[in-house]
Amino acid sequence: MLIFKDFVKYYGSEKFGNVTNGITPRRWLHQANPKLGDLITEALGNKDWLKKLSLLKELESFADDKDFKKRWAEIKHSNKVRLAKHIKAQTGIIVSPNALFDIQVKRIHEYKRQLMNILGVIHRYNSLKKMSSKEKSQVVKRVVILGGKAAPGYDIAKLVIKLINSVADVINQDKSIDDTLKVVFIPDYNVSVAEVIIPASDISQHISTAGTEASGTSNMKFVLNGGLILGTVDGANIEIHEEIGDDNIFMFGHLADQVEDLRHAHRYRNVPMEPALQEVIKDIESYHYGDPHIFAPLIDTLTSGKDYYLISDDFGSYISAQSLIDEAYKDQDDWIRKSILCTARMGKFSSYV
Repeated sequence: MLIFKDFVKYYGSEKFGNVTNGITPRRWLHQANPKLGDLITEALGNKDWLKKLSLLKELESFADDKDFKKRWAEIKHSNKVRLAKHIKAQTGIIVSPNALFDIQVKRIHEYKRQLMNILGVIHRYNSLKKMSSKEKSQVVKRVVILGGKAAPGYDIAKLVIKLINSVADVINQDKSIDDTLKVVFIPDYNVSVAEVIIPASDISQHISTAGTEASGTSNMKFVLNGGLILGTVDGANIEIHEEIGDDNIFMFGHLADQVEDLRHAHRYRNVPMEPALQEVIKDIESYHYGDPHIFAPLIDTLTSGKDYYLISDDFGSYISAQSLIDEAYKDQDDWIRKSILCTARMGKFSSYV
């Protein structure tokens, strides 16, 4: 099978060029997040940034402005209040806009690894259950929000949705964790709902197995709205990372050139499962989230299925990255600075260019 690399070798690199895809700021900032759009227009003095997104770079000069940061934070909070109202109306779940909003919304697929997200939530929940009241009081409160649709015949994807909701039912009713953790699956995800979700993000997850995501644009939408990213070195995460800098993104996981060797090891050697993940699997199999036989096909993807999407291999670094996010979020002044810089450096990703 011929791929671009072969054609470049034959014809020469000058015959090929790369154009990064993009998003429209009119839809994904001006319309979805009008209060933030108005603040940006006021700061820059005009609306020219809507046509030339690179002008957002001028926002960098406001990253340490106390009044500007205060207004930026207030807008983010108001967007979280709006999303909290939507969540209550659609699901009946009450969440606090003062918590960190951790969001993953996209098509449900094994390579996008929503399964790793919810397994990580179980790990967090189990850790909270072991803490004293004093320890829990020092933990950053978190609302984990997922959404997306599964293809009609994609049984594994549907089981992921089932597991998310089963885990949410247990965690959201557990009074012993003092609302330190809430889990929400937003139904009927679509573009209009995305316009409510994206502006409210503190952190969004783009955690596909390295080398599996062609590009994607949802990460661009989140960062344009001042949300930070938790991501793998895959798809548009790579270029976003280059633009916004090491300090404003949380990266984890193996690289694309390691994936085939890891898969080969899983196929032909008895690779032990990451211990933290093994504990989570045992928890699911212990009837904590309903009949575990329902979730057997999901567990099989990690065991007899040889963990094709490398959840076990990346789970340890995923948990470590989540801990870094918790620590960073405690410094709200610096977090807002990061948020402003994220938006300011997204000029490259306009569909108008």
